[in-house]
Amino acid sequence: MKIDFIIPVYNEEKLLKESITKLYNFLNSQNYSFFWQIIIAVNGSNDDTEKIAKEISGDKIKNIITKRQGKAHAIRLAINKSLADYVIYMDVDLAVSLDNINDLLPNIYSNYDLVIGSRLLSASKRDRSIIKELSSKIYVLLSRIVLKHNFSDLQCGFKAIKRSSFNKVAELIEDRNWFFDTELLIFFQRKNFKIKEIPVDWSENRYIKRKSKIILFSDSIKFTKKLFKLKKRLKKINPKYFCNEKP
Repeated sequence: MKIDFIIPVYNEEKLLKESITKLYNFLNSQNYSFFWQIIIAVNGSNDDTEKIAKEISGDKIKNIITKRQGKAHAIRLAINKSLADYVIYMDVDLAVSLDNINDLLPNIYSNYDLVIGSRLLSASKRDRSIIKELSSKIYVLLSRIVLKHNFSDLQCGFKAIKRSSFNKVAELIEDRNWFFDTELLIFFQRKNFKIKEIPVDWSENRYIKRKSKIILFSDSIKFTKKLFKLKKRLKKINPKYFCNEKP
């Protein structure tokens, strides 16, 4: 078993080294029986992120450098270059507790195609602003109405993917940024892949104060438009997907 931990980054010079060090030390302390490595996927940058990524690379830490084309583009590039059985991607601010990695693993061993962290399950723990909590719940509700899914959280940046399964849906996923997560889940569901949600311990700015790259109002409008665009695409791919919907 081989697992790659993918960390997409853009202009993260202030926390990259500290976060990767924390992740490396955690993984190294677990004495896992499988082979693992960390892949820093640099999505362009105009600070010292690329320089730091190269400086801290070594036997268990690799880096992939690309021009700025979006978070999802960096993740996909890392997946395409990976030789691992599974990839786990997570945000560089380590908003999800590292202990939740050990909650992913039993489901990987159970051969799930996709294991997703959820901030909104009843057993989840979360420390975040009321506005972000409310916006997440509204987005999930709207996406359920539009796309007919039953996931509790689409956008949590903590997911384990069977690489062979991802290759079967990769050509369907178009978004190069944040909406990638929604497309990923919907197309895995569309393919009837085995999917599991797990609760996570989520905390904004767990280690370092950091300004979010999400612009809540404008991004919410963009996401809403993309939901309806995806719905149209799904109808073209498989008209029966919405067979229970009234005309």
